[in-house]
Amino acid sequence: MILCIANVLDADGIAFVREAMAGGTFVDGLMTAGWASRLVKKNEQLAAGPGAQAAQKRVVDALAVNAVFSTAVMPQRIGPPLFARYTPGMSFGAHVDNAVMGADHLRTDVSVTVFLAEPGTYDGGELVIDTASGEESYKLPAGSAVIYPSTTLHRVAEVTRGTREVAVTWVQSLVRSAERRELLFDLERARRALFERDGKTAEFDLLHKVASNLRRMWVEP
Repeated sequence: MILCIANVLDADGIAFVREAMAGGTFVDGLMTAGWASRLVKKNEQLAAGPGAQAAQKRVVDALAVNAVFSTAVMPQRIGPPLFARYTPGMSFGAHVDNAVMGADHLRTDVSVTVFLAEPGTYDGGELVIDTASGEESYKLPAGSAVIYPSTTLHRVAEVTRGTREVAVTWVQSLVRSAERRELLFDLERARRALFERDGKTAEFDLLHKVASNLRRMWVEP
């Protein structure tokens, strides 16, 4: 499931993160690239430091309290975001994210890109995801996020004008399977819509029972 979520970061959150990026030091993105991705990765990333840590917390906290994100992803652990920028000529060719990341061995079930620059301020820089129906491109307003299975091939198109700024992170979900997460997300939306329309009916109770029992079957502690 690929899902776009608006307003993950509000205006204050965007300004806070971008200020941290503006005051920080950027390093070659190859420092966090795998041995194969090194061949196709050309960007810059914010180096570690107090400003970066504060920005990471701001993004993780915003994701954690977002109802759509929580329902769709069912996060168990959210990794510390990387803050990347792409200037003209930079891109990130086709790749799959590492299956396990960090010293605490975060399993990457869901990839998250939070856009920090307005799309009209730069040309190119689309996140392009390979799907069964072909490539799908995403270039969202600042503060919006796109989430997608970490199993997918994806790339960042070359930036030809301006600067693309994003926060990128990965999530280990309580439900490993993307297909099962999508089923649970659809059930939850249907359950809430039914409750809002008709209240606590026999049909609602039955749907709630199904959703709850599927969670019992599929959630991994």
